[in-house]
Amino acid sequence: MNKAKISYKKSGVNIQLANKFVNHIASLTSKNVKNRNSKKKFKNIGSFGSLFDLSEYKFKDPVIVSSTDGVGTKLELANHFKKFDTIGIDLVAMCVNDLIVLGAKPLFFLDYIAIGKINLKKVKKILAGIISGCKQSDCELIGGETAEMPGTYEKNKFDLAGFSVGIISKKKILKKDNVKKGDIILALPSSGLHSNGYSLVRHILKHNKIPKSLSKDLLRPTKIYVQEIRKLVSKNLISAAAHITGGGISENIVRSIPSNLSAEIDLAKIKPQKIFSWIKSKNLNDSEMLKTFNCGVGFCIIVKKNNLKKIYKTIKGSYQPYEIGNINNSKKRINYINKIKW
Repeated sequence: MNKAKISYKKSGVNIQLANKFVNHIASLTSKNVKNRNSKKKFKNIGSFGSLFDLSEYKFKDPVIVSSTDGVGTKLELANHFKKFDTIGIDLVAMCVNDLIVLGAKPLFFLDYIAIGKINLKKVKKILAGIISGCKQSDCELIGGETAEMPGTYEKNKFDLAGFSVGIISKKKILKKDNVKKGDIILALPSSGLHSNGYSLVRHILKHNKIPKSLSKDLLRPTKIYVQEIRKLVSKNLISAAAHITGGGISENIVRSIPSNLSAEIDLAKIKPQKIFSWIKSKNLNDSEMLKTFNCGVGFCIIVKKNNLKKIYKTIKGSYQPYEIGNINNSKKRINYINKIKW
């Protein structure tokens, strides 16, 4: 009796399909590099390691900055709605927005896609989002890993992780030591939920039907603030910054101020989008909202009062910063005054 031959493919891993995807990535990234007019181009995709030429970046006393992150359970909603073309933007945003908290210019990005079974149509859409995010960040996708993992992930399930590297001159690093009493806290509007609080959002959706007018907001991609922050950093207009992610406003602003100072936030000045108002209406108090969601504030910068006019002149449009508070030396690390107008 002949036994049926076994193979890697029969066990659930299709190397040929994975190679097709790698070739697709190589094709797209080579176009992206050419468009960026890089002096030296390396064919990184498919190599064991990735190369990046630093010679064109003239930074005095350069410091490398790194960040890694994912997009959490927003992936579950992407799967539910079968919308995969923007989740890659979220992945890049969560990484590069952390880099620019220190003032760094993003240089390159690597991605990790783990999936139960490779679906070329799905992973190509995810990749399109990642490349879009890299373009918005003016950085290069130079490598990554796509892992087909049957048994660890169900057929249609996947996870994403990203890794980004940036550069900045040592003297221009944004750090909490720069923050002084009397400094002003400015908010840059978020595009919506960004990529935090989705476990709570999904719990609410199990028991409540979201209005059709708000359904698109569930997967609206995270705003990438690289262009805005880098402009301000180049003009020395920022003392420190905070990316408002997990922990919301409550936990992230205090990470960027010295331990002997505190932040006072006027909640009445915050401008939450309608999606936050709808979530709030599902029996959540203000405290829970503020420690879970960005509530309309995606990024904060701490600045000197005499720089305000220059900042408003430099950044205009829908993501122009606006004042929400100040730095003082009260006993609490963060003090809220007034209430959010939901």
